[in-house]
Amino acid sequence: MADQPNSRPHIEKVSVRRAPKLSVFLLLGAAVGVVVAMILTFAFGGGEVVTTSGVTYTPLQVFGFLALYCVPIGLAVFGLIAVWLDRRAARRAREVLVDHERIQVTDDPEA
Repeated sequence: MADQPNSRPHIEKVSVRRAPKLSVFLLLGAAVGVVVAMILTFAFGGGEVVTTSGVTYTPLQVFGFLALYCVPIGLAVFGLIAVWLDRRAARRAREVLVDHERIQVTDDPEA
């Protein structure tokens, strides 16, 4: 594109940094929450739970109740870790000069 008369180099200053992927941290937090809920379910006997009112809960129901608390807590904790790492990476950002080129693609294979 440098041989075309209308083309001229365009130098830009951009900031380069490494940033964590928030979705990966949130998925990891949800997975950790599910594992913690499973561990808590079976850590206290793993059998049926009978409350003082006479209601009986199966281990699957106990797991579901614990997952309702553990998954959002895992999401929050790992989300905060991702935000902390993102802020830390922003401090280490560096600026570089880049050459911006535009390439026009045509459907004609002979062009």
